[in-house]
Amino acid sequence: MQSTIVNRQSSVVLKQSRSVIRKLVFLLFATAAFAQSAADRLNFVSYKISLARAAEHVVHVSVRLLDSEHPRHDLVLPVWNATYMVRDFSQYVTRFSAHDDAGQPLPVTVVDKTTWRIESAAPFVFEYDILADNAGPFGAQLNDEHAFLNLAQILVYDPALRSRKVSVEFVDVPAWQLATALREDSVRNCADCFVGTNYARRADNYDELVDSPVELGTFAIQAFDEGGAHYQVLVHADPADYDLNAITAQARKLAATEVEWMKDRPFDHYLFIYHFRRGPAGGGMEHAYSTAIDTSAQRVKQDPQSVASVTAHEFFHLWNVKRIRPQSLEPVDYTKEQYSRALWWSEGVTSTVGDLMLVRAGFWDEKRYLNALARQIEDLESRPARLTQSVEESSLETWYDKYPSYRQPERSIDYYNKGEIVGVLLDLSVRDATANKKSLRDVFHWLNDNYAKKGKFFPDSAGVEEAAEAVCSCALKQFFADYVSGTAPLAYDSFFKSVGLRLNKTTTTVPDPGFRVGRTFGQPQGSPAVVSQVDANGPAVQAGLKVGDAIQQVNGKPITGPFENHFNTMRVGDEVRLTLAGPRDVVFKLGGKPEDKYSLVGLDNVTAEQRARRAAWIRGD
Repeated sequence: MQSTIVNRQSSVVLKQSRSVIRKLVFLLFATAAFAQSAADRLNFVSYKISLARAAEHVVHVSVRLLDSEHPRHDLVLPVWNATYMVRDFSQYVTRFSAHDDAGQPLPVTVVDKTTWRIESAAPFVFEYDILADNAGPFGAQLNDEHAFLNLAQILVYDPALRSRKVSVEFVDVPAWQLATALREDSVRNCADCFVGTNYARRADNYDELVDSPVELGTFAIQAFDEGGAHYQVLVHADPADYDLNAITAQARKLAATEVEWMKDRPFDHYLFIYHFRRGPAGGGMEHAYSTAIDTSAQRVKQDPQSVASVTAHEFFHLWNVKRIRPQSLEPVDYTKEQYSRALWWSEGVTSTVGDLMLVRAGFWDEKRYLNALARQIEDLESRPARLTQSVEESSLETWYDKYPSYRQPERSIDYYNKGEIVGVLLDLSVRDATANKKSLRDVFHWLNDNYAKKGKFFPDSAGVEEAAEAVCSCALKQFFADYVSGTAPLAYDSFFKSVGLRLNKTTTTVPDPGFRVGRTFGQPQGSPAVVSQVDANGPAVQAGLKVGDAIQQVNGKPITGPFENHFNTMRVGDEVRLTLAGPRDVVFKLGGKPEDKYSLVGLDNVTAEQRARRAAWIRGD
């Protein structure tokens, strides 16, 4: 009995000893983990963004750096982001300073228009105020209603620390929610929701951080799960201007259709951000795990499917340009223009696919698709520059887009426009060479498998040609020489014949205001349309209109959408009243001009095979 008691006591002591050891081991590892976590936090580039001055549209940014290896730090604010246009975001910086952790001021040297230098091997904080009042998916805006921030437009970076992990915290936030593709740990590993009231986020590096726009406000939100992924649909707009259920249903159909078309889903979570503003609005911007889309509330009501059209394009970008990416765009250089000859593919052919997805998802029928394609052809054929500028050169020279003279039909074409058409003709070429067994879809799969999934970037147009030839086992050198790097007239009928179609042209007299305006893409929404050219003998010049005049209204209505749309419902001889900055009005009678109209019509003797090929091309592979 005594022996049993002793054994039991020994057993208890042993168990207690083991418990103490386990606790000590756990404490040791926990302490080490905490120390490692603290060290990691110290190594982060830490941003703090204050929204306290929302009424003034002023964001206050503080960034703390710790890097004893580099006693000199050049902090750079990007000159471009989202659109291929240098916009010099440093123009909005209104105040800056630096100090160490003890609060002692440090000298700051202005190196150039977008770079500030601090000499310090010890931790320091650089802070500045920056104006944020550019609405739209390409901008950064803070006001009393919400904040929408493309972070590259407000956050400086140290080139030497660009690959370091970063944290960002929003402070002085009203009772708002925050939505972003950034998560509390990282995009790939954290299972938390994109949306919430936790105002702190992290990223693996600066590039990931600024590829994740942030929305803060009292927005509407809806979620759905599709094909193993979680999606969220966010709308910042007046509830009377949209139907959230309808917008979510559109996004769901398109997401399912495009993921199935690509046979690939390189994400677990995805965020749609929509703004439907009353007044001028339009455009979309793609990101790796999200997209931001602006459409005017009026257009949403007039054509609910207009939202689907932009969504189809921007969602497909998560493959084409974000992952299937030309080498010329890597690594991203935020300090100057980054020239690429492949934007015709990354943007234009994304439109090719986007329109096909609208058919496959059930938003368009064949007739609407062919009408839309005919409008693209009509636009290209109306530009004399199609005979002098290739679609590669248009891609290369996109940085001129902000200049009105460059956008004239005699000077340039649009790589979105011709790229979309070339994408269609390439699709038909591959189908014709393979008896309709292969298509543009297979070209994208090849690029995805051989470049994107391997973390590689394709060599611009040569890479596309390589992929297409590999898919069709045919020679496409002449196609690319004529239509991509060259300016040969597009032989439409030779391509459309295989699907039983031909291009029909008619000439009609259409209203002509007698002047042209420069493209305002990239400018703040609602900006006046600036007159870039006036016909010497037209009624507008006789009424006093001149180059450089800024048009604010047409017949009492503000400028919205493409400027030419303001005359779509008017007739030759109707009175036009332009309200110019100044202000002053110019009144004249609308003139007319001959214009070629195009349509895609069926051949006289369409065969069953041609009809079948057309159905496969437009409605399914």
